[in-house]
Amino acid sequence: MDMYSSIVRFFQDGGVFMYPIVLVLALGLAIAVERWLYLQSTDTRNRALWKRISPQLQSGNFQMAAQEAGGSKAPIASVLSYGFARIRSAGRRDDVEKAMEESLMEVMPRLEKRTHYLATFANVATLLGLLGTIIGLIRAFTAVAGANPADKADLLSASISVAMNTTAFGLMVAIPLLLMHTLLQTKTSEIIDNLEMASVKFLNAITERREPAPKPGKQQAAAA
Repeated sequence: MDMYSSIVRFFQDGGVFMYPIVLVLALGLAIAVERWLYLQSTDTRNRALWKRISPQLQSGNFQMAAQEAGGSKAPIASVLSYGFARIRSAGRRDDVEKAMEESLMEVMPRLEKRTHYLATFANVATLLGLLGTIIGLIRAFTAVAGANPADKADLLSASISVAMNTTAFGLMVAIPLLLMHTLLQTKTSEIIDNLEMASVKFLNAITERREPAPKPGKQQAAAA
């Protein structure tokens, strides 16, 4: 109970700037939770689909693999579907690779969506804390100016400690938001790396299955 009372008193002493910092915290947490759930779901669906498609690519069953990719909404399905579509129209590896890179460029914005807001919110929380402290110090010095000289030191120290609450709270909000931003960026980079690796394996499987058999040498022809 004492801790709860201390937290409430700390918040109340901080002044009006504590409320926008709380709003920034709420928005940041909502975005972080939504992005983490989305990225986790995306990673799971990508891994599950690739686990089904990979054996079919290795065995050369491209038609079944294309059906598997076409029936999924996972980002990796979009990338592979572009590759299968380009194989039908142009069989060159370079054309297929360019098509898959184009699809990857469409997928990446969906993976990185709203993540950058967390870094912005962290900076805003810090700046709001500093602004609240500066406003509090201005009010403190203004109030102390007309006080009894014997009480000025006590009043000033008390006012400064209260004004510093907003800076402390702003940093308490900014640090977790920055950590969550880093965590989401790392997860996003991991998913993108997996997509690129799957694209390379797909291209290698296509190339290996389409390579012509080596022609017999002159000695083999003569021996025949």
